[in-house]
Amino acid sequence: MITLGIETSCDETAVAVIEDGFTVRANLIAAQVHLHERFGGVVPEVAARAHVEALNPLMAEALEAAGLSGFGEIDGVAVTVGPGLVGALLVGMAAAKGVSLATGADLIGVNHLEGHIWANFLTHGPPEPPSIALVVSGGHTMIVHMPELFRYEVLGQTLDDAAGEAFDKVARLIGLGFPGGPALDEMSREGDPHAIAFPRSMERSGDFDFSMSGLKTAVLRYVKTERAAGRTIVLPDLAASFQEAIVDVQVSKTIEAARQHRVGTVLLGGGVVANTRLRERMERDGTALGLRVLFPPPELCTDNAAMIACVGAARLARGDRSSLDIGADPNLGLAS
Repeated sequence: MITLGIETSCDETAVAVIEDGFTVRANLIAAQVHLHERFGGVVPEVAARAHVEALNPLMAEALEAAGLSGFGEIDGVAVTVGPGLVGALLVGMAAAKGVSLATGADLIGVNHLEGHIWANFLTHGPPEPPSIALVVSGGHTMIVHMPELFRYEVLGQTLDDAAGEAFDKVARLIGLGFPGGPALDEMSREGDPHAIAFPRSMERSGDFDFSMSGLKTAVLRYVKTERAAGRTIVLPDLAASFQEAIVDVQVSKTIEAARQHRVGTVLLGGGVVANTRLRERMERDGTALGLRVLFPPPELCTDNAAMIACVGAARLARGDRSSLDIGADPNLGLAS
């Protein structure tokens, strides 16, 4: 079965073609960073217009890269329906509906968050639940229990900012630009993660929720205090210490969720999983406790269409279908 995947939830126009659910034949992304960096964040209208310009040429390129002669060889079309920016979502959904209507290929709407979890299976093979997933991105930070296929129980999530948003805001504070997460990760490699004692927000809250606002405030106060006193701020130390404060809480809560639910596998998904320190700590600490820790390669951590096609193919195979009147849901939650 050949599945076309389309992902336009934010600022990445992505198209993929996969075969039999897990074999990637093409996975293309048109990035928009150059359009948004001067604004310090994603501008929804700019993102939507860029999707309109990029999507059709990218679909044609993906079909060619996959060795297909045209849309007629597509069996199913999987498209992100939420969560995300509503204008951006509608662009991808319009294209997917057009392909489905013109070719008769089955249409399936996919939850973007489920896609981040399933990105693991493109690398590590078909899912073997039960498992605990840590989903961390620019818009979401949550711990999810997956007791069986297509069943999700959100155990906890951020009460304010997502981890990716916190990385970007702190990076902007210290002059690293947008997107700040990768730049901060790189700078932190030269710093001491224990140089500055930033708070571990909600580390001992007794639940699986997260909060980033207090940590961001602590970083801001530190910078203002040091500058007011005329002291030089060692930026690599600040970056490493801030990053460690986030990673400490995410790792400890994820491992505790796996322990409480007696789960042997931990999955990581989302753009922040490209962070080298998070991958390193989760693998080290999880493996030490006998957990199997899986994460996708960096190119499958950020928004991509292969993960959407992977979920879509699996849902089509079990008989799920979406109608042509399916709507976008910018606040779509992760539910069974």
